[in-house]
Amino acid sequence: MKQTYIAITVAVVLVLVALILSMQGNGEVNTQDGVLAGGISSNVVIVDGKQIVEITAKGGYKPGKSIAKAGIPTVVRVKTNGTFDCSSFIRIPSLNVSQSLPQTGVTDFDAGTSTAGVLQGTCGMGMYSFDIEFRS
Repeated sequence: MKQTYIAITVAVVLVLVALILSMQGNGEVNTQDGVLAGGISSNVVIVDGKQIVEITAKGGYKPGKSIAKAGIPTVVRVKTNGTFDCSSFIRIPSLNVSQSLPQTGVTDFDAGTSTAGVLQGTCGMGMYSFDIEFRS
């Protein structure tokens, strides 16, 4: 009987912890696939008329796909934190970018004012990729 109570208590605690962790976030209400009601991804912000698309490089690129607005000056911001794998070397052919990123830090790339379409990037080996879809 005592073992049953212990098992039930442990299960309840695990469920509560899972609920608490799933509710943590940045306070924004996301819709399907991380796209906000305004039609842009949750990793995209517009500050002073400039759009910033933030991507994390470590074991790949996250998020793998972002949605941004076309016709707005855009910066692709890549964050690294102890990144030692091939995602620490980034290639964005349409921006003529092919360079190493710092192991830890933030690197900005000016993407200009994009028209509708997709901006693609990869790691140095081509194993990891990301897309930024610009929508009108």
